[in-house]
Amino acid sequence: MGIIMTKDTTAWFASWFDTPFYHILYKDRDYDEAQLFMDNLTQYLNIPEGGTILDLACGKGRHSVYLNSLGYDVTGADLSENSIAHAKQFENDSLHFKVHDMCQPFGKRFDAVFNLFTSFGYFEQEADNLKTIQAIQADLNETGFGVIDFMNSDYVIDNLVPEETKTVDGIDFNLKRYVKDGYIIKEIAFTHEDEDYNYQERVRAFTLADFEALFEKAGVYLLDVFGDYKLRKFDNKTSERLIMIFK
Repeated sequence: MGIIMTKDTTAWFASWFDTPFYHILYKDRDYDEAQLFMDNLTQYLNIPEGGTILDLACGKGRHSVYLNSLGYDVTGADLSENSIAHAKQFENDSLHFKVHDMCQPFGKRFDAVFNLFTSFGYFEQEADNLKTIQAIQADLNETGFGVIDFMNSDYVIDNLVPEETKTVDGIDFNLKRYVKDGYIIKEIAFTHEDEDYNYQERVRAFTLADFEALFEKAGVYLLDVFGDYKLRKFDNKTSERLIMIFK
């Protein structure tokens, strides 16, 4: 019997995202699709060449690097010191990384602020969700746009796989998914070198209506809602994503 790792659930993401196991489990994510999304998004928003983008919750910086390769001046920000330390190797004159809490304004104004791939809704404190939207708005210049790319909670809940095992790099990740108290929860259990590990991801099952209420409170204008990375119209039942453009 190995050590059971328990975490302070108020900040589960602070520990789980900093482990090498997080990056192993998700290493096969579809980056071609992600790049197509960023191509579509920057073209749709008509961000000027050399325009400034803040990539909020940038993780290890892969998407920031790609956005920078398209000719934008990109700042990647993330709460994880490990991730930012990793990302800093990619820095250049128009690509910078900084440890930053997205509940706070960044202190600089950008042509666009991107919060991609469900990097919202982690907070235990309801107020932090509103603070994040207000911070994004504060980080936009006069012609700037904010983008939150979230999951379509209704679709995810309808298609939830309650239990599965994914084997990556010889590690069997046992995944359990369920909905509780308005959160979509994923439990991740695995054994590595005779130690047992248990982690949990918790994301608020926000719907479009929930975001609309937050935007209204923040005094933010919702301009467009898309349902996938090809920027097709959002449909509550069939769309996999909930992509919101606001200012």
